[in-house]
Amino acid sequence: MCPSCPPPLTFTLTCRFAGVPRRGVAFELTSQFKRGSGGGPVGAEAEAEERPHGAAVVAEGFGLKGPRGWAFREVSFRAGPGALVAIEGPSGSGRTCLLLALTGRMKPKEGTAEVGGLPLPRKMAAVRRISALGHVPGVSELDPAFTVAEHLGERALLQRRFDGSVRSLLRLPSERRAAARARIDEAVAAAGLDLAALPKGERTSVRDLERLEALRLSIALALVGRPRLLGVDDADMKLSDADRAEAWALLRSLAASGTTVVAVCSEAPEGEDVLRITTVAADPVADPAETTAETTTEAGAEPPEADAAEDRTDDRTEDATDDTTEEGTADALAETGRA
Repeated sequence: MCPSCPPPLTFTLTCRFAGVPRRGVAFELTSQFKRGSGGGPVGAEAEAEERPHGAAVVAEGFGLKGPRGWAFREVSFRAGPGALVAIEGPSGSGRTCLLLALTGRMKPKEGTAEVGGLPLPRKMAAVRRISALGHVPGVSELDPAFTVAEHLGERALLQRRFDGSVRSLLRLPSERRAAARARIDEAVAAAGLDLAALPKGERTSVRDLERLEALRLSIALALVGRPRLLGVDDADMKLSDADRAEAWALLRSLAASGTTVVAVCSEAPEGEDVLRITTVAADPVADPAETTAETTTEAGAEPPEADAAEDRTDDRTEDATDDTTEEGTADALAETGRA
């Protein structure tokens, strides 16, 4: 400590166990710590440490199985910090389940994966702390009755109550409010959400927002916590070509700022800065009875009417496969109700 600094304040905690007083551990509250909580030199360094920096994502033979089958299997890729990963595939191919598994919201069944050096599924809780989700149907949805200001205020309150550091708890109420407002302004600016351009400003209801504006709001809410990994579902759903280009430009800018972005889409954009991952529906297990029937037919002569019956069976099997795949993905997604 420098000679000009005032002496530290020392506190001693005294606890009682079964009526016997026990002296606790003494700790010091110095003037430097107080300045650090209020935005002085130490506080600036602490705020800089909280800045988002991307988390590397590595998956090898990654797979997730639901009650009715596999949602996805054999997914392998490597993405460095600050990368933009696009998970493309048709609806029902397990793309949303892959997003939730990579962010620690669903437990995988096979393979290995690491997010920021944290192995999955062993460190799922730690992965959830460094990741955030935008709009995901059934998991993190916007309330249509809420206004934009109510959503932002609620998110800042949750951030302070559950994700805030001890340093933030020691701040004065006015300083905490100023810090929360700064976080909101930073997240809104990073998401490209122009509050002044909304019909009623911050008082605009979510139901009155355009699809692109709602996407920007959901991303802004996720960025309030300054995550290292950001997950966005249905990044291009119900968007025009111009809005789709703006959405991908936003995701590229977030990745360029240092946050790793994983986005689910039906078709990923072209570009060397996008890592494309295609998900396909896992093949269902063949029925032993059908396998035996096919073997018997191949061994003997096949009547002409068997061809038509086989065609009808193939059509029904294909339809049933699609239904089973979508149901399996829906059941797996339902497991994240408490995420």
